[in-house]
Amino acid sequence: MSTLAILPVKGFGHAKTRLRERVPDGPRAGLAEAMVRDVLRVLGRVDGLDGVIVVTAEPRAATLARDAGAEVVHDPAEAGQSAAVALGIARALQQGADRVLAVPGDCPALDPGELAALLRAPEAIVVVPDRHGSGTNALLLAPPTAMAPAFGPGSRERHEAAARASGLPWAVREVAGLGMDADTPEDLATLQDSGRLGPTTSAMLDDLDG
Repeated sequence: MSTLAILPVKGFGHAKTRLRERVPDGPRAGLAEAMVRDVLRVLGRVDGLDGVIVVTAEPRAATLARDAGAEVVHDPAEAGQSAAVALGIARALQQGADRVLAVPGDCPALDPGELAALLRAPEAIVVVPDRHGSGTNALLLAPPTAMAPAFGPGSRERHEAAARASGLPWAVREVAGLGMDADTPEDLATLQDSGRLGPTTSAMLDDLDG
């Protein structure tokens, strides 16, 4: 089964605005870039993953993606995570992928072993919730059109409803590294306390705290 990861990346200059209390505007763009670097590094080490599609309008993210061997899909509208993932799904279908794994660019605690285990899930649809339990931080879809992505606040409930409606086997699976994103200062503190931060993000935060 051919599996491609889809990584939507928002423009670094207007990413992570809810971190403003913890990270000033200039460094915040650098932090967003650091997290994407760490996510790409991990995705390149996952057994069972056949490639990565990065959906972005951010030139630096596109360069990072190509340097990592990923394909880039331009996202000029930046209409949100769901729309970006849909663009990635369309490209994955063009490439003949049997399955896609949609992951966010702000999970710098990802672990390749955890992701490889997720890819061994037997269900057609897997919803991976965030650590709060109400959002969704990843979707595993086989086929890629198994259901439409509907990210955002309260997305876990929407995705579970869509999975039930699909008639396909589905499950909710918690994945520690995928559950920890960085939307708020509290999220960032949890990531730092976890001891699981990727090296680029960790170095960036050390510089900010130094």
